[in-house]
Amino acid sequence: MTVRLGTVAVVLAALALAACASDNNDGTAGNGPAVTFATTPGVGATTSGTGSSTIPGTTPLTTPLTAPLTSPLTTASVALHPFVSGTHGPVDVVWRPGDDTMFVVQQDGLIKVARGGTLGGTALDIQGKVSSGSEQGLLGLAFHPSKSLAYIDYTNTKGDTVIAEYAVRADGTFDPASARIVLTIAQPYPNHNGGKVVFGPDGHLYIGMGDGGSAFDPERRALDVGKLLGKILRIDPEASGGKPYTVPADNPFVGIAGARPEIWSVGVRNPWRFTFDSANGDLWIADVGQNAWEEIDVARAAQGGGRGLNFGWSAMEGNHRANDDQSTVGITPPVYEYPHGDLGCSISGGTVYRGHTVPALQGWYVFSDYCSGKVRAIRVGAAGTEGPVALGTVPGSVAVSAGPDGAMYVVAHDQGIIYRIDPA
Repeated sequence: MTVRLGTVAVVLAALALAACASDNNDGTAGNGPAVTFATTPGVGATTSGTGSSTIPGTTPLTTPLTAPLTSPLTTASVALHPFVSGTHGPVDVVWRPGDDTMFVVQQDGLIKVARGGTLGGTALDIQGKVSSGSEQGLLGLAFHPSKSLAYIDYTNTKGDTVIAEYAVRADGTFDPASARIVLTIAQPYPNHNGGKVVFGPDGHLYIGMGDGGSAFDPERRALDVGKLLGKILRIDPEASGGKPYTVPADNPFVGIAGARPEIWSVGVRNPWRFTFDSANGDLWIADVGQNAWEEIDVARAAQGGGRGLNFGWSAMEGNHRANDDQSTVGITPPVYEYPHGDLGCSISGGTVYRGHTVPALQGWYVFSDYCSGKVRAIRVGAAGTEGPVALGTVPGSVAVSAGPDGAMYVVAHDQGIIYRIDPA
């Protein structure tokens, strides 16, 4: 089994979702209903600089660009500067709407606040509730877009994933007495816990679910729509009608016998970090690979934003065959992949730059890799992928996030430092 996002809290990926008692996480092979997955005609086969291939059953891109992709972005365009230090095992940085305070999510169960680059007090302490495995702990945070509520993703002391809601006070601290469990996800293995939670442009909560762990998806969960593992989920997390959450009526598997209605997209291995492009709502997923390839997937908002898409795992690892017993029909291929080696072995997404201080970076997706620490950028047009362009190195980097003003930050888990990407 490959160590990807595992040695340190950043490799997390995979949720075994037991949101309700009907979820079958019994370790048996998936026997979900036969479904026809959507495909994205605007996303083509990967161009990685090391060769690419078109996956059988997918729709390769044929639409030409109206203008060639050109950009002055070079390695010398940016500099990486330490911005916040003194944190312990950070895995992400998040902002609440209308507030420039940075909330630093630590794997040990603390959420710290930082203002103006200075680390401050604690907004939430759940250290007694979290497990301490290398891919476990407090993994994600999302603030409600219009209410004083926050949602966290953590693995509890039993190793199960929990999505919990907290009321947020005016000063940014969380009210411990307000804690409410939205859903609990039984984990069959201690790795691949996913962990990212984020509100989409539609106001719904998206949850990244890994394939359940171990290696090569042994129970074939990722393409089984009867299970929540190996998926991107979409819910309304607020309690309603006596239920802890509700499922949006337009989710793709609503009303399909045997399918879990919470599912939005399928076929991901460990979507450790995913984001929505603030300019157009496109969904970008950095999916951690098995033992050979790392990949970046894109779901265009104009083509459904990932609704019902199949990103291929565990039939494919990137553009390469993984489990021969899994169908490749209907797969949306990655827009970029890279092999293990000098470039790394555990991708850390990642967001599209929409700031103003580095004009050359505008529209580029910036990502890193935990193993190599290399921070790079790609830009995707209708005819393919431009780049990557090397931007620097941050050892042990586990996330790249954008602040409310568009400034971009790289989270260094091992160093406990948050770096900012500035003009060179």
